[in-house]
Amino acid sequence: MSEINHQIVEKKEIIKAVLFALVLGIIILVSAVLPAEYGIDPIGTGKLFGFSKLYVPENAGENQLGQTTQETFPLIKMEKAGSGPDVKRPVEADNPAPEKQYAEREDTVEVIVPAGKGIEYKIYMLKYGKMKYEWTTDKGTVYLDFHGEVKQEKAVNDVYFESYTLAYSNNMVGTFYAPFEGKHGWFFKNNENTAITVTLKLNGQYSM
Repeated sequence: MSEINHQIVEKKEIIKAVLFALVLGIIILVSAVLPAEYGIDPIGTGKLFGFSKLYVPENAGENQLGQTTQETFPLIKMEKAGSGPDVKRPVEADNPAPEKQYAEREDTVEVIVPAGKGIEYKIYMLKYGKMKYEWTTDKGTVYLDFHGEVKQEKAVNDVYFESYTLAYSNNMVGTFYAPFEGKHGWFFKNNENTAITVTLKLNGQYSM
């Protein structure tokens, strides 16, 4: 029988192989794994070889400033605010404020806005009455027109109203002082395919 010669690897060769594997692992980690898995590209190889494109951040729904990307809506023009130019401002809008306002109260109301439709919710306030408000949708965004109608002695066909805020939003908070006596409130328009519930919180001098 022929003898089998076993090759003896020297200790130095083993150390060299281990060091080579270690260096190679570090190069792969820095040049490929970090850019692809963690978005870290210290030597620019991730961008050079396209590894950085494989990285998907956990907050993929946010932009580089850490802000949630917003859905875009049609621009709202100034012409949409209030009554048209043909509707004259009633003289009752200039009536003096009463000596006494309504007693302060606090209410929470849920307004269901049907899919594809609009709905109004108003309260009654005396001139210079004060109210704080907060409203939030349960989902989605609504178009809103926060406005007021002057109390007039005689009924008219074309009702005069002033818009305080026009916007698309899912939440709004503010303090309001009634510029005249009358009905003040919100027109909510739902452009979604399902109903949206608006939870409205009020605190101030008003009547429901």
